[in-house]
Amino acid sequence: MSIKIKTPGVHHLTLRSTNYERAKDFYSNKLGFDIVIEKPNLFIFFAGATAIAVRGPESQTGSDPFNPFSAGMDHVALGCEDRSELERVAQALNDHSIENTGIKLDETLGKDYVAFKDPDRISWEFYMV
Repeated sequence: MSIKIKTPGVHHLTLRSTNYERAKDFYSNKLGFDIVIEKPNLFIFFAGATAIAVRGPESQTGSDPFNPFSAGMDHVALGCEDRSELERVAQALNDHSIENTGIKLDETLGKDYVAFKDPDRISWEFYMV
């Protein structure tokens, strides 16, 4: 018999960075998320109702760049409810010289999104709901 977990959704997500200060600058100063908790080698911000924690490197942290084809996380997708906000964010990513796809259509779900990478090359999407 399967467990059939009942959940309202994702509680939090934790990312590991190879450079704490660079990651903090990216998420706070470039993307504009407000840091709500900061501890040594850890900061947390909210994307909507989801807490996202970013940890700095530890002695075991490798230097290999993020690869969405490796086992593990493929990407993080934030929901977007307004087309003008999607367009604004796509332009702001360009204005900040953040590598991104521009607005694309996901042929599978028929939804527009813009994909971008953080400084550790972790893949993110801003995705129309």
